[in-house]
Amino acid sequence: MLTADFDYPLPAELIAQTPPAVRGTSRMMVLDRAKDTLEHRAIADIGNYLRPGDLLVLNDTRVFPARVLGAWEDTAGAAELLLTDPIEPERIEAGMHVSRWMCLCRSGRRARAGHVIRLAQGHLRAEVLATGEEGRADCRLVADAPLMDVLAAHGLTPVPPYIHRDPNDADAARLDRERYQTIYAREVGAVAAPTAGLHFTEAIFAALEAKGVRRAFVTLHVGPGTFRPVKAERVEEHHMDAERFHVPAATAEAIAQTRAAGGRVIAVGSTSVRTLETVAQANGGRIVPCSGNSAIFIHPPYRFLAVDAMLTNFHLPQSTLIMMVAALAGRERILAAYREAVRLRYRFFSYGDCMLIL
Repeated sequence: MLTADFDYPLPAELIAQTPPAVRGTSRMMVLDRAKDTLEHRAIADIGNYLRPGDLLVLNDTRVFPARVLGAWEDTAGAAELLLTDPIEPERIEAGMHVSRWMCLCRSGRRARAGHVIRLAQGHLRAEVLATGEEGRADCRLVADAPLMDVLAAHGLTPVPPYIHRDPNDADAARLDRERYQTIYAREVGAVAAPTAGLHFTEAIFAALEAKGVRRAFVTLHVGPGTFRPVKAERVEEHHMDAERFHVPAATAEAIAQTRAAGGRVIAVGSTSVRTLETVAQANGGRIVPCSGNSAIFIHPPYRFLAVDAMLTNFHLPQSTLIMMVAALAGRERILAAYREAVRLRYRFFSYGDCMLIL
C-alpha cells in the first residue's frame, strides 16, 4: 500500500492553533461502521453512543515542559533541547543534580560530542556525549536544582510543529501549559499530549459514570516520533519509534470484566490503541499487567485484538495516525469522512475537533 493513498487536501486555516475557548465544547463526528453513517454532534453527546458496561481506556501520561532554550557555551549561538527519554536517573554530585537524557537538539550548528549548551538562563548545562540521526543527542545534564523544577520554571510546553508559537509569547506559553494537558494526566514523561483526551471534562466523566460507563488507564509516554512524517513510498517500509508504556493490574482486570460482561472497550486516542494492541499481540489477545516499549505500526490491513471503538482527533495527511484509523474504519470510509470534515469546517489536529469511530 502506498503512503500517497492516505493523502487528502486540507486548507491550512482548518489547523487549530489554539484550543477551544472552553474545554469540552469541541465538535464530534460520529462514524458508525455497522450502519455506514456519519453524524455531527458535540463531545458532550458522547454518552448517547456508549452503553452501560462499556469501558473507556485513557492514557494518563503527563506532558512536561521539555523544550528548553539556551546557547552554545563556546560560541553563544542559539540552541535548544527537547528532552525525550531519560537514560540514567537523576543523582546528586557535588551539590548539583546530574542526569542523562536522550534529546533532540535544534541549532544552526551541528551538535558534536563534547559540545556544551547553557540552558534555562544558566540553571542547566548540557554536555553532548554522542549524536545520532535527525538531531538526536545523548546528553549529560547538570542542573542547580531538581531537573523537573528547573524545567517547570524555565521550560516550554513542546506543542506540535504545526502549532506556531513565538517562544517569547508568555500568554501562549501559559495557555499551552494549561490546555495541552488532559485533566487526568498524572504520570510525567510525555513530550506530546494524548490529544483525544483533551476534550474531556469532569462533567462529561460524571455523566458517563452515571450511565454505567467505566474508566481505566494505561500510560504511554508520547515521544516526538508521533509527528515524524512517513517518508517511505510504501507504508510497510516505515518504522515507528519505540515509546514506553505501562498497563496496571486494575486496567487488565477491568478489561477482562468488560469482555466477560459483553461490554465494549473504547480506546481514547491512538496512544491507548497502541498500548492495548501491543499487549494483546504479545499475549494471545489478552491484556495483562506489564510494562515495555511499543513500536507497533497499525495500518491496513490489521485485525484489532483489544479495541472495539475509538475516540480520536483528525490527523495529518499521510501520517501513521490516519493509517491507524483507516485500519479500524476502512481507508475509503475515513477519507470520505475527512472530506466531509473539511467541507463542514471541522478543526483539525491536536487542538481540533474529534471523531468517534464505532
